[in-house]
Amino acid sequence: MAAHRKPRQRSLSGNTARAAATLALAGAATATAFDGTGNAEPQLTPAQVKAKVDQLYQEAEAATQKYDGAKDKADTAQRRLKSLQDEAARAQEKLNSARDALGSVAAAQYRDGGIDPSWQLALSSDPDQYLDDAAFAERAGDRQAGAVARVRGQLREIEQLRGAAHVELTSLRSRQAELKRQKAAINGRLGEARRLLDRLSPGQRAADDGTGRASRSASDARAPLTAGSVAATDSRAAAAVAYAYAKLGSPYVWGATGPDAFDCSGLAQAAYRSAGVSIPRTTYAQINAGRRVSRSELQPGDLVFFYSGISHVGIYIGNGEMIHAPNPSAPVRIAPIDEMPFAGATRVV
Repeated sequence: MAAHRKPRQRSLSGNTARAAATLALAGAATATAFDGTGNAEPQLTPAQVKAKVDQLYQEAEAATQKYDGAKDKADTAQRRLKSLQDEAARAQEKLNSARDALGSVAAAQYRDGGIDPSWQLALSSDPDQYLDDAAFAERAGDRQAGAVARVRGQLREIEQLRGAAHVELTSLRSRQAELKRQKAAINGRLGEARRLLDRLSPGQRAADDGTGRASRSASDARAPLTAGSVAATDSRAAAAVAYAYAKLGSPYVWGATGPDAFDCSGLAQAAYRSAGVSIPRTTYAQINAGRRVSRSELQPGDLVFFYSGISHVGIYIGNGEMIHAPNPSAPVRIAPIDEMPFAGATRVV
């Protein structure tokens, strides 16, 4: 009967137990490494996530301004190329007409057979008429020579236009490549910001308004032009401020200039365009679009710029506030100008 009993399990000795524990820990570490959690990123606090997201948004906006500049240059190159192509087509039509005319003259001369003028005079039944005709023919020959010279000039013009078009096409392709690079940079930073925000709970995300400071959007900022009892002194500046007020609540979209979505410099450009004033597309060009003013001199309608790289702009409305398009997490809104590092201001009109 004893043969049917199960063998008693022996307890592990101290050395054996330690070896088993070591193997188990090693196996756990290996499994952790394979499932991708062996080098997990440190858990960021909501405040750290907010700071990192703000940094990424700032980097994305700096890239956006480079994208806007490259797009503006690409659009200009595209227009110039189209103009050169149209001009070359018109010159080609003129050249074709001139060539047809020269061909007709050559064919007529061939039909006449090229008889020596002295024989034509001798055989003419009306020498006086012949001499008149000969003088006319000489003048016609002068005109023909002029026509040939014009054709040659038109050929040179077309070659020059085609050369200029080739240069413009090369420039356009370079600008388009730059657009592609800047677009990738923007999307990369915005994607990383979204991934960080996804770590936060809905309550934590709701507590973060995209700036971390007091801001007012369309729901509580539908104020008259003289909001804060400060009015613009120039009618065009007043019109720009009025346009910005009307766009409160519009979404931020990088590269957009309205009428329904904007990035920061797109809003500034659109506001002044509505007032009949043309300003450049990018923040780093807009800051030089007018007369520089100090912070203490600010008036409604002045453009206010932020960060050392001049990567953000708002439209001053008085009492230390501006209207701006912050970033993809927040719409066009009113905010204090001290919520970002102040870099300078320009009075456009």
